[in-house]
Amino acid sequence: MSAHLRLLSAAAALPAAASLRRARPLPPAPPLPSARLHAPHRRGLSTRAPPLPSARLLAPHRRGLSTRAPARVRCAAAADGGEREAAAVEAIAAEGAGIWAQMRDVLVFAGPALGLWICGPLMSLIDTMVIGQTSSLQLAALGPGTVFCDYLCYIFMFLSVATSNMVATSLANKDEELAQHQVSMLLFLALTFGIGMFFFTRILGVQVLTAFTGSKNHEIISAANTYAQIRGFAWPAVLVGLVAQSASLGMKDSWGPLKALAAASVINAVGDIFLCSVCGYGIAGAAWATMVSQIVAAFMMMQNLNSRGFRAFSFTIPSTRELLQIFEIAAPVFVTMTSKVAFYALLTYFATSMGAITLAGHQVMVNMLCMCTVWGEPLSQTAQSFMPEMIYGANRNLMKARMLLKSLVIIGAIAGLTVGTAGTIVPWLFPSMFTNDQMVVQQMHKVLIPYFTALFVTPSVHSLEGALLAGRDLTYLSQSMGACFCVGTFLLLLVREKFSSLTLCWWVLVFFQWSRFGSALQRLVSPTGMLYNENFNQPEQVKMKAT
Repeated sequence: MSAHLRLLSAAAALPAAASLRRARPLPPAPPLPSARLHAPHRRGLSTRAPPLPSARLLAPHRRGLSTRAPARVRCAAAADGGEREAAAVEAIAAEGAGIWAQMRDVLVFAGPALGLWICGPLMSLIDTMVIGQTSSLQLAALGPGTVFCDYLCYIFMFLSVATSNMVATSLANKDEELAQHQVSMLLFLALTFGIGMFFFTRILGVQVLTAFTGSKNHEIISAANTYAQIRGFAWPAVLVGLVAQSASLGMKDSWGPLKALAAASVINAVGDIFLCSVCGYGIAGAAWATMVSQIVAAFMMMQNLNSRGFRAFSFTIPSTRELLQIFEIAAPVFVTMTSKVAFYALLTYFATSMGAITLAGHQVMVNMLCMCTVWGEPLSQTAQSFMPEMIYGANRNLMKARMLLKSLVIIGAIAGLTVGTAGTIVPWLFPSMFTNDQMVVQQMHKVLIPYFTALFVTPSVHSLEGALLAGRDLTYLSQSMGACFCVGTFLLLLVREKFSSLTLCWWVLVFFQWSRFGSALQRLVSPTGMLYNENFNQPEQVKMKAT
């Protein structure tokens, strides 16, 4: 009974307590914290952060509150989203404008640089055209004579690559004194090699030409030796001019060298006509005209360097350490170029075993291929001249380097499609420009598809390999080129032994070109490569600058 009484009394007390709570006033809200409280260290207060709000406060919808933001907040959010969208659109537009601007700069530089590569074959073509009008025997002798002079010069292209790469990198680091020292060293090496090649031509010229043409062709050997000996006097000037030209290209100057080679081409043409056609000196007159034009070109190259503020006639003997640094650049480049030349030589060598008709068709197509691949060389030189500043310069910008590579590949694809189409139409529709023998024409037409496929990718290959040269990723470049050469040689041997087909040999050339493209592209887009890794090759650059 007492328990029931206690329950009744408690129930009666509940309404009273509820009314008391309703009547009691709420405590005042705490004042907002002042600005002084936001800097407690000024008053020696604790810097401990206040407790985070509870989950109930973070979810107002649970208590029936509206979750819709105020109008001003919604407008601000919409404005912020619009600004972000506009910024994204502007970034995309800026990237597109940047690519087009870079493509314009590439064309401005590569246009004159293309003339540099055309002038050499053009001078040989002038000799061929003039001599061909006078004597068939001397025209035949001009073949081994030009091969002896021009192909040996191609071996020294490692001087050109080393010069443009070192000068471009030094100028990118704002170190003109180092660039001057490097130019002086390389000029000394070029002069030394040129004098050595002069004596080589004087002493061993006949033996080399005899091995090339055969001991039975005495008249051809005599005429070719006359041509080679006269041009041999220009060896020092040729190699010194090659270094001076590459130094100008490393400074992003392609117009100065183009003017020099244009003047040399005019001198060569006038000299050929006067000495061969008017004076009747024949192949000797063509050699004198070419030799004089090469000396004039070298002198103009040196003067162009002087006008750019360099001491072009200053020669410095490099130290052992500097020779080692040059060798580290030149040796992989030498291996790379030798692999390319050797593969083309093997391709021609294997074609010789398939008969005279097959060899004739192959020779026409190889000559056309060489003339068309020249159009990709300026893209390689552009990469070597512009990329060092973006990769190693004081204001390095890898994103701009990637944009430049994209521009070069796009231009390379357009050039490959254009040159490949034009270069395929000529032997396809106008084979009579080369021969009237229908059997030879048939051999030419058999390789048109692999010929176009190989030619289409060649300018892009030059772009990618030029980027690797600019970034001094030389070990990888030489190793990949050596691997492509070994696999291509094995496939050529297999084709010759099993099938003896010229068409399959050209498909091996397609494999060689596309393997170079894939290998270089894979390296450049790799996250550890020079275009994505900020620390790529940086210790080597610091070491060379300190030296």
